[in-house]
Amino acid sequence: MNRTLYGNLIFELSKDGRRGYSLPINQFGDFELPAELRRGEDACLPECDELTVVRHYTNLSNNNFGVDTGFYPLGSCTMKYNPKINEEVAAMPQFQSIHPEQPAETTKGALALIECLEHALCQLTGLAHFTFKPYAGAHGELTGLMTIDNYHRSRGDVSRKKVIVPDSAHGTNPASAAVCGYEVVEVKSLADGTVDVDDLRRVVDEQGPEIAAMMMTNPNTLGLFEYRIPEIAEMIHGCGGLMYYDGANLNPMLGACRPGDMGFDVMHINLHKTFSTPHGGGGPGSGPVGVREGLQEFLPFVSPYNGNYAVMMKAYAYILSLGKEHIGMVGPLATLNANYVKESLKDVYELPIDSLCCHEFVFDGLKDKSTGVTTMDVAKRLLDYGYHAPTIYFPLLFHESLMIEPTENESKETLDGFVEVMRKIAEEAINDPDTVKTAPHDTPIGRVDDVLAAKHPVLTFKQLRDEQD
Repeated sequence: MNRTLYGNLIFELSKDGRRGYSLPINQFGDFELPAELRRGEDACLPECDELTVVRHYTNLSNNNFGVDTGFYPLGSCTMKYNPKINEEVAAMPQFQSIHPEQPAETTKGALALIECLEHALCQLTGLAHFTFKPYAGAHGELTGLMTIDNYHRSRGDVSRKKVIVPDSAHGTNPASAAVCGYEVVEVKSLADGTVDVDDLRRVVDEQGPEIAAMMMTNPNTLGLFEYRIPEIAEMIHGCGGLMYYDGANLNPMLGACRPGDMGFDVMHINLHKTFSTPHGGGGPGSGPVGVREGLQEFLPFVSPYNGNYAVMMKAYAYILSLGKEHIGMVGPLATLNANYVKESLKDVYELPIDSLCCHEFVFDGLKDKSTGVTTMDVAKRLLDYGYHAPTIYFPLLFHESLMIEPTENESKETLDGFVEVMRKIAEEAINDPDTVKTAPHDTPIGRVDDVLAAKHPVLTFKQLRDEQD
């Protein structure tokens, strides 16, 4: 592999005195900077010609992996295709050039779009009101929990300081509850992957007056539908708590059922997952929070602005493109694709819960454990075949979790290609395990020491140079 194209840092391509720019003649004279603003030594900046810079960053960009370049079966994250019409709409100057500090009377069109999006989301979720201020899913979780806290405080019920979270929940659930000042109470799952209602009943019986809410994801993190939610909701409401819906897995629910109809009082939606804007690298995100009628007055003021407006526009364009007639196909097709992949691979990958899944499912590594090939090895080997790896080692219920979510957008041909590669890796694990254990082999960077990288990251070129010296 050509290290000049792929392996060098821009600093390593630097040559003393080389320039890729020229500044105009100074027409303003010289001005002395205050001493406290001046550097003690020259900045460590690369010196490269323009062509070297262009080639360097173009080659780096070609290494990016996204939904537009390949299959991205990242479980629990719903990395679905973003139609290009959405980007075109979001890039319209009438929207793109809006400033958050503009007077409201000059942004009536933008505000009208948000109102229309709210109406659509209410119809899709069965809830009554939404706020679009949260900037991400976790921000939405915190906003929803603050809403619940405000509700209980308004009633003088300040003893409710516990939030119930199933052991199969997303990691952000207990984290958000803790940030909001709640104590997390975990309930166990049954062998079929759903909430142990008997364990929940015990918790409610023992701690009912202290319970503020129960957080649930449906389908849960294993991709399984929680069929006893009406019973669970009745139990939580009966002790005075509220039901919170983590909307991270809302995709398979579109056209199938609505959280509001199940008994949920508060929920957040990941617009950047369910409604087409792929996320990654920290953004962009949008986590609107919906509430049932009567709770809207308790929504907290978490931002003076209406979140990431471009994500909202793309979500609304996505909803309008599908229309009421076709958006109901999203959930069933996502479920069909996931079950197709699961059934095609369960003879070579360990399926701990062999039942109908929704949008995603979880393998527990390879079925043949004697090879010593781990889930990490399988994920790394997938990179050699041009696929992004699924989510690995989550959920924590299984030792070698491999979580796959194909989404409704993928064709049968794409799924067949993925299945073929996964089966080939399973064969390699038996016949040539070293190739799998040392993967990837055809990527710009080979296998790194993940623990060392996490504990001792090299964050600057100066640090790298000092360590090499």
